[in-house]
Amino acid sequence: MPVVLLSDRSVVSVSGTDARVFLQGLVTCDMDRVAPDAPAFGALLTPQGKILFDFFVVQTGEDFLLDAPRERAADLVKRLGFYRLRSKVQIEDLSSDARGDDALAVVALFGDEASAPADAIAYADPREASLGRRIILPRPAAEALATDAPALYEAHRIACGVPKGGLDFAYGDAFPHETNMDLLHGVAFDKGCYVGQEVVSRMQHRGLARKRVLKVEVEGDAPPGADIRAAGISVGALGGVLAGKGLATLRTDRLDEAKDAPLTADGARLRVLP
Repeated sequence: MPVVLLSDRSVVSVSGTDARVFLQGLVTCDMDRVAPDAPAFGALLTPQGKILFDFFVVQTGEDFLLDAPRERAADLVKRLGFYRLRSKVQIEDLSSDARGDDALAVVALFGDEASAPADAIAYADPREASLGRRIILPRPAAEALATDAPALYEAHRIACGVPKGGLDFAYGDAFPHETNMDLLHGVAFDKGCYVGQEVVSRMQHRGLARKRVLKVEVEGDAPPGADIRAAGISVGALGGVLAGKGLATLRTDRLDEAKDAPLTADGARLRVLP
């Protein structure tokens, strides 16, 4: 059973009597369905419907923990604080280095025998069952528990076709549909209003999503963000690649136009995988 410390993740706490209602009016997932045994994958969008932050929401008691990208945690706390107004909520980065050994960390466990320590906050990855489980616990315990390199988890994530923000797509520049959030249980289309909801709903009901994240095989070297071209036209951008397998955001309509033309990115050859 691989056990990987996700050092690029932070844990942000949203607590207080208004926490659930506060988040319900902001995020793409349905907070009314979040329970201690029912985590959610969601995002906070711009008013124009683009992803600013994506995260997992985990309930602990009456509070909620957001498992979010570490490099975005401070901005997430600030943005949530902007919306707080008179809501009775407290927002805190529980992974801050200032907390010392009490800082929380995230570990991923996957494989046939993925089970978590009894005293940890554990939950199944709500995006894709094969991604296994995630656990939240103090950083020293997380470091002691981890047995495998981060590259092992990254290879598994890519094989599952699940994109990573900041690598496979740029925050502030992608709609949820373009990062497969609708396919990964990250958008509740039957909930009420949240920031950016009108744009996301319109894309869903009118079928306006032209970009999708797809798995690709890469022959050669090309950096994340490299322009992918076919028959002389740009059809998308390359995301992360590991051991010749990667993810790419591709314009499906332009792929259809290019038909069987080869895909290239900075001299590397690409093939879309099923």
